[in-house]
Amino acid sequence: MPRRQGTALLVALVAGTAALAAFMAYAGSALFSGAGSQQAGAQPAARPPAAPAHSTGVWVATWAGAPVAGAADPYPGHDLTRRTIRNVVHTSIGGDAARITLSNLFGTRPLLVDRAALNARPVSFRGAPSVTVAAGGQVVSDPVVVPVDADSDLVVTLRTPTAEGPVTIHPNSHQTSYLADERGTRQTNVWRYLTAVDVRNASSAGAVVAIGDSLTAGTGSALDANRRWTDVLADRLRGRYAVVNQGIAGNRILRDGQGRGQRALARFDRDVLGVAGVKTAIIALGINDVQQFPQEQDPQRIVDGLKSMTERAHARGLRVVGATLMPYGGYPSWTPARDAVRMRVNELIRAGGVFDEVVDFDRAARDPYRPGRLRPAYDCGDHLHLNDAGYLQLGQQVDLRSLHQEAPASDQLQQSDQL
Repeated sequence: MPRRQGTALLVALVAGTAALAAFMAYAGSALFSGAGSQQAGAQPAARPPAAPAHSTGVWVATWAGAPVAGAADPYPGHDLTRRTIRNVVHTSIGGDAARITLSNLFGTRPLLVDRAALNARPVSFRGAPSVTVAAGGQVVSDPVVVPVDADSDLVVTLRTPTAEGPVTIHPNSHQTSYLADERGTRQTNVWRYLTAVDVRNASSAGAVVAIGDSLTAGTGSALDANRRWTDVLADRLRGRYAVVNQGIAGNRILRDGQGRGQRALARFDRDVLGVAGVKTAIIALGINDVQQFPQEQDPQRIVDGLKSMTERAHARGLRVVGATLMPYGGYPSWTPARDAVRMRVNELIRAGGVFDEVVDFDRAARDPYRPGRLRPAYDCGDHLHLNDAGYLQLGQQVDLRSLHQEAPASDQLQQSDQL
């Protein structure tokens, strides 16, 4: 289904879950508390390890949202109890069943989810209708036999009757979700607790996982339009591979950031290697190491960080595609010295030995008359992030043949594909 139909489907899905959400928001928690709930351990490795690169496997991630931070309630005077969360996510491939991953990574107390649903279908956890996720832990649900379409919206509904402490979130989602409590329903652009949706799909070749910053997360793109460059790539792959976006706004390779997620070197195992069915990683990181305070002045340290992630992916049998760093002339943090670091990083990437393949985002997005700046037609206005036309251009740059160890036989994956 075309992405432009996502909004229409969202309305239908929300309408279809309205009765369920109302019940979940107001029902008491006693029925599902106590011995009937599953206790998830504190180990964050609840997700099964990814299948080897030579195996298609059965479960493949169709969507993911990397956990970023633990957030307090954003609405003064509102608590976190008796709350229904409707996370709206967009699939890349479909399947005949689905399962969800819930994370309490940044929580400081156990998280009780006493009811969960996927498109109004009840979700269970080891046969129980509720689950308690330990602080710092995560849990994968039982399979839900529900048809999931590619390129479509899903609504994952969670009720947290007794939640306390920080909420594990992914902010700046560029997707409208909903919060409901006794005061009504509000829109939000934050995904809460939900970090992955996997589908059962025997025909998919696996997942391509993009780890990046705001330029991968889609800052500057249209709300609810699914026009990130990863969405463009998913369209081009036509269901052969899932495309999973693990971009975090402000993310860096070498340093953690407040509200900007764990550094990529720390989250790589969880957010790339731990994704169900991963076969190829695309790494699009480094610009924030260059331009955010404190700035990294040694380009070799940035490149060494990129090499480290590549080596870890190779140890799991994965292929790695890496992106050059785009220009940001005109952005407040730009200086000639910092831009020299960016250009040196790009020189080292293009010289080879960092990634298996290179996708040259810099060359694709820069102004040919002022190569230190973005092309005006692609600039969202802040001189760092792109608009929809810019992300369309990036998504078209990935050589589909670079995602495989061998060139694909199917004409679905020819580089001459048309959007």
